[in-house]
Amino acid sequence: MAALTEIRWHGRGGQGAKTAALLLADVAFNTGKHVQGFPEYGPERMGAPITAYDRISDSEIRVHSNIYEPDYVAVVDDTLLHSVDVTKGLKETGAILVNTEKSKEEIIPLLKGYQGKVYTIDARKVSEEAMGKYFPNTPMLAAMVKISGVMDTEVFLKEMEASFAHKFAKKPEVLEGNMKALRLALTEVR
Repeated sequence: MAALTEIRWHGRGGQGAKTAALLLADVAFNTGKHVQGFPEYGPERMGAPITAYDRISDSEIRVHSNIYEPDYVAVVDDTLLHSVDVTKGLKETGAILVNTEKSKEEIIPLLKGYQGKVYTIDARKVSEEAMGKYFPNTPMLAAMVKISGVMDTEVFLKEMEASFAHKFAKKPEVLEGNMKALRLALTEVR
């Protein structure tokens, strides 16, 4: 991992982009990393475009601002590619991850000339197969960990299981599906 990794999440209100960013910060913190995980607030409402951010580092993070030149970008809803400049400031040494059923070749023309790495995952397929419902943030979270290398995937899975066990203490039946979605996403990201 680089000294400091910055990730920007794009989604729509209600899809879990903010939750994914905060979960990533939480599990990275639990592994001894210095972290920041925060949303950018505006007039968000269900379905409106939202942005969230992660900073993860092995040393203290002294910057406190939005992320303008991210190493990685996660796009939880591919319809945003038509209305939001998701590649703005994205370093070409990093990568973009898009939740879509489309091929990478179909996505590239929508990325405003971005020349870095492009990854895709069909988070709907993964989520519905693992959990029976569409929750794109869980597969997107695992896919982002895999492509960014912010932590070892086995450590990530262990920390997420502990986090989910706490979060879903009153609904333990949800734990298995979420863990299955994480594991499946690690193999499905392209």
